[in-house]
Amino acid sequence: MAQSAERLDRFLHAQIGGSRSQVEQLIKKGFVEAGGRRVTKAGYKVTPGETVRYTIPQEPEYTAASVDFDVPVIYEDDDILIVNKPSGIVVHPAPSVKEATLVDWLKARGVNLSTISGEERHGIVHRLDKETSGAMVVAKNNAAHERLSAQLQEKSMGRYYIAVIDYPLKRSGIVEGPIGRNPANRLKMGIVSGGKAAKTRFEKLLQSESGPYELVAAKLFTGRTHQIRVHLASLGRHIAGDSLYGFKSGKGKIDRILLHAYVLYLNHPKTGEPMRFVAEIPESMKKTVESYFEKEKLDEILDPCTLLRRFDDDCRRVRPEERRT
Repeated sequence: MAQSAERLDRFLHAQIGGSRSQVEQLIKKGFVEAGGRRVTKAGYKVTPGETVRYTIPQEPEYTAASVDFDVPVIYEDDDILIVNKPSGIVVHPAPSVKEATLVDWLKARGVNLSTISGEERHGIVHRLDKETSGAMVVAKNNAAHERLSAQLQEKSMGRYYIAVIDYPLKRSGIVEGPIGRNPANRLKMGIVSGGKAAKTRFEKLLQSESGPYELVAAKLFTGRTHQIRVHLASLGRHIAGDSLYGFKSGKGKIDRILLHAYVLYLNHPKTGEPMRFVAEIPESMKKTVESYFEKEKLDEILDPCTLLRRFDDDCRRVRPEERRT
């Protein structure tokens, strides 16, 4: 029973402990009642003398799918795991997903994982689309998960992407447009009225001498589903291999979307040390990219320090072992 007026999430956190994220999920999913009524808003104001009841739900039994792939590990310590997710692998299980996921691989590897996001999303702080490869951080305990999630909100953690697009951009710059579900095709997202605010910065890197393709880099200021793909489509440009958003190609010429999360930056959740990690371009993408662009120029333009300076950043936080030579 409440003794004074205060927010429901703060009251509940003081009573049952756990993380703030866990308490918020408990409320959001309808497991909390105040004054005999179900409440799903964490900001609900509890009044003095009001009775609050909650139920701790039982997690459904989770059965991992058989894992027949491996995932390159970039860095690991007691709190975080940095991986280079291959293209074609889904991050976490869902009712529509029948194949093994990154979470299945983590569990098969015996990695200790945070539990804030629920059984099926153990350790997952942020996502990548199935078709996108590149750097991801996995939280190995709840304290690390909470601090990394806070960094996402504060924009002190993020990624720089590289992509090959079908036609050159007119100029480097920022694209803003609210993103929501495409009303004409539920598999796609789009710039729609009432969508969530989204902002992406694109930098032109290198134009192909043997065709219309261009290598670009992107930095997200928000984390919307398919954000880079949607914002490029709004400019009449498409990532090579991305037929969902309009890329046209002869059958079988490109076997994956040429989008890769190349550099990940964050502050270590325990020590606060600024860190950057480079996820090498996988062979499946590298061979295709090198067929469009001169290798010597690619090596120069994809040096992490060179790339970061394009975004008015520097490479002081790139770990020495991750710098390209």
